[in-house]
Amino acid sequence: MATATNETDQEIMTRLRERFEILEDMTRAVKGGTVRAMIVSGAAGVGKSHGVEKVLHNHTLLSIIAQDKSLERYEVVKGAMTALGLYAKLHEYRHKEHILVFDDCDSVFSDELSLNIAKAALDSNEKRVLHWNADSNMLKEKGIPNSFEFCGGVIFITNVDFNHVRSKKLRSHLDALSSRCHYLDLTVHTVREQLLRIKQVVDDGLLDKYKMPQELKDEVVKFVCDNPSKLRELSLRTVVKAAELAISFPDKWERMARVTLMK
Repeated sequence: MATATNETDQEIMTRLRERFEILEDMTRAVKGGTVRAMIVSGAAGVGKSHGVEKVLHNHTLLSIIAQDKSLERYEVVKGAMTALGLYAKLHEYRHKEHILVFDDCDSVFSDELSLNIAKAALDSNEKRVLHWNADSNMLKEKGIPNSFEFCGGVIFITNVDFNHVRSKKLRSHLDALSSRCHYLDLTVHTVREQLLRIKQVVDDGLLDKYKMPQELKDEVVKFVCDNPSKLRELSLRTVVKAAELAISFPDKWERMARVTLMK
């Protein structure tokens, strides 16, 4: 594959669109049970979570129409996650057709005990049995056994680029994780790729709900693309914030954006 340094903008955007379409297809496969686990890697704020949640939300709507509660059994878990919390959450969603999405729970990847639990849950063996070989009042209080079979699906969404982790110890664990499940690198890692992805999502209708004139929409995108290193966060969220300012303060939005959105 060509690298971002020698690809044209159009080639990069075509590559990114294909990867994000694969993301949605793979999420459907996890929901359907044909794929049991997936790790999704890419820069923050480029729509990784949105692609996954959109597919799972559509299944929730389907469950309402079909009046089948089993179709809506999924949860998106965000933020810090301890090893014990991970074990308990996997127990809660242990049944077939249950889906757990760990979004930006990167603490799992830096803790050896959490990694071992994750490896057991993502294992490609026919039977996945998780163990907690230590006394725990929390597990006792919640009636969670010290071992159980996990039959659900798991999706980890992370900003960690598994291909460029320097720690040898962590590298071996991450290799073991990615060997147990599907690893999808969305290839959005450089500033150039992030900016092209932002333009792509805006073209796909990110700002349509604001009913903005095309000229103003172009100004918002230009503001973000001209100042990537100065922004507090280079992401789709920043584009939306800038658009909100442009709608609310048409005569001075850019000045306000420099104060509120820049470092």
